[in-house]
Amino acid sequence: MNFNLISRTSLFLFISFYLLGCQSAKETSWSLNSPDNNILISVSEVKNADQRSVLQYKVERLNGSDTIAVIESSPLGINRKDQQFSENLTFVSKSEVKTIDEKYTMKIGRQTECRNNANELELTFQNDKGSLIQIVFRAYNDGAAFKYVFPEKSDSVFTVTNELTGFKLPLDGKTWMQPYDKPTMYTPSYEKYYENGIAIGINSPNVEGWAFPALFQTNKSWVLISEANLTANYCGVRLEQKADSGLYKIRFPEPKDGEGTGEVNPSSTLPWVMPWRTIIIGEKLAAIFESQLIDNVSDAAIEGDFSWVKPGRSSWSWLTEPNSPKDYAALKNFVDFSAEMGWEYSLVDANWDLMQGGNIEQLVKYANSKNVGILMWYNSGGPNNTVTERPRNIINNAEKRKAEFKKLQAWGVKGVKIDFWQSDKQNMIAQYIDVLKDAAEYHIMVNFHGCTIPRGWSRTYPNLISMESVRGEENYLFQQGYPENAAAQNTILPFTRNVIGPMDYTPVVLSSMKYPHLTTYGHELALTLLHNSGIVHFADNVKSYMSLDGYVKDFIKTLPVVFDETHYVSGEPGKDVIIASRKGNVWYVAGVNGEKMAKQLTINLPFITSGTYNLNIIKDGANAKAFVNEMTTFKAGDKLQINTLGNGGFVATISAK
Repeated sequence: MNFNLISRTSLFLFISFYLLGCQSAKETSWSLNSPDNNILISVSEVKNADQRSVLQYKVERLNGSDTIAVIESSPLGINRKDQQFSENLTFVSKSEVKTIDEKYTMKIGRQTECRNNANELELTFQNDKGSLIQIVFRAYNDGAAFKYVFPEKSDSVFTVTNELTGFKLPLDGKTWMQPYDKPTMYTPSYEKYYENGIAIGINSPNVEGWAFPALFQTNKSWVLISEANLTANYCGVRLEQKADSGLYKIRFPEPKDGEGTGEVNPSSTLPWVMPWRTIIIGEKLAAIFESQLIDNVSDAAIEGDFSWVKPGRSSWSWLTEPNSPKDYAALKNFVDFSAEMGWEYSLVDANWDLMQGGNIEQLVKYANSKNVGILMWYNSGGPNNTVTERPRNIINNAEKRKAEFKKLQAWGVKGVKIDFWQSDKQNMIAQYIDVLKDAAEYHIMVNFHGCTIPRGWSRTYPNLISMESVRGEENYLFQQGYPENAAAQNTILPFTRNVIGPMDYTPVVLSSMKYPHLTTYGHELALTLLHNSGIVHFADNVKSYMSLDGYVKDFIKTLPVVFDETHYVSGEPGKDVIIASRKGNVWYVAGVNGEKMAKQLTINLPFITSGTYNLNIIKDGANAKAFVNEMTTFKAGDKLQINTLGNGGFVATISAK
């Protein structure tokens, strides 16, 4: 045996691997393409003004031979109280590009059969103390996402002091963004108006910054930024007030949120996997409206049988009769109305524990006899809010909460509406998650109000049927400026708030309230399809709906709330929007005019490729408080032309002859 040869060979292999390792360690840039190669994420190590090395990323959209900057070079990095992970990081390794391709089913939404298809790259770096951080990137055909991971193991508790993540948008465009709330007795609750097409880089009118999601039109692209898969180990974030040169930076909650309870900075043991920062991208608005990226990056559904989760329609007494939750007879009237309409539910709102003429258990028993499920309101607090509406001091206590859910299940209650959260701090995020887990155990559906925005939880917890986090139609009681803003906002929400998850807008207020609506009846009816929620809570009273023409009542009696597929048809935020959704063999088309001038809307439906159908249109009549019903024939390839009044709208069904 030639030992010299073996030694020389071993030495050669050692040197080769050493050089390969050195070459790998010198890598300063990395890239990842989407499955269709039309989205490119690039990461690079650069020198900052202090000559320290920092990590930056950018996202580009490839359009033929053109490369279009969507997110320009933007900062990455995160710092803990014990160590920094934002400067002079040493590259350690990169993973092989992983292809993700899975199918899953949602219980709610505009498209229940979903596909999660992306490429994933994991980069590992070491800081100056030898501790590791990983940044995981995903490239989708309709966007990009990334998250931070501290992969080492430790039972010690670590605290993040700041996150350097930013999103730098090209300045040649417009944005639709919602100012973040100042902390008050009822806020933050994501119920501000969206700014309508303002210049990119303008400061928020509130020092508290901008809320997610944020929509941009820039450099021949549409972009929606948000976050997803937030768990109990982090806080909900938003964007800073100032965006110098179009750079929007991450911001943590306010100390005063939630009545000052809870810590601003998130803490956890290790390993620590943080939420995804998400960027939905498309040349056209269809890519934004139809995206499922928020659900795609979120954890799969927890273990269990969720066949008991039943989306549907509900009557709701509180808006038009605020004292009705204390009145058994009034609530019984709404239960009877749900039964007559064939709706699955009736919602009993705040202060039902003060009911006179009967009690809640009797009402539930009566509703069950009518095949109507009862949904019950609760206050989330606790010390996180001072709102006196009741019952309270149940949901915030784990033992009381579980006992309550167990009792509701025994009675046959189908769901709960939990209100007034007032904070995105980590302690409240943990309470959201605990509620969802406990409710799932006792087969209770959940609807959060006065709450944070959706962050992919409806995929992970299929019993999360809806969330508010929107200025809905209850504001006809509370907000003088609401009627003037409602029509335009209704054309912005389908491309912003409703993209990221279910939205309990409580639509179809036809009665005149303290601040009468300026939208037409046709506009109001269209919102049942335009604003998607796992349960649609009809906000008006029994008398109002029973006075409608038969063809309108037939429409809301048979309205689906979950669809097989949904398409953007046309429109622009702030102006108008038309969508089309299919349930089985029936297409449902809805459109609203967000401007005061009358319009003729031209509608193309290229996804209906063959056949002749019955077309039933309900649209604006001679005035804002009138409907017109037209029944005709639709042939695949036909263009529809529908006239709307100012702030008007329509619905249409296309069904087989």
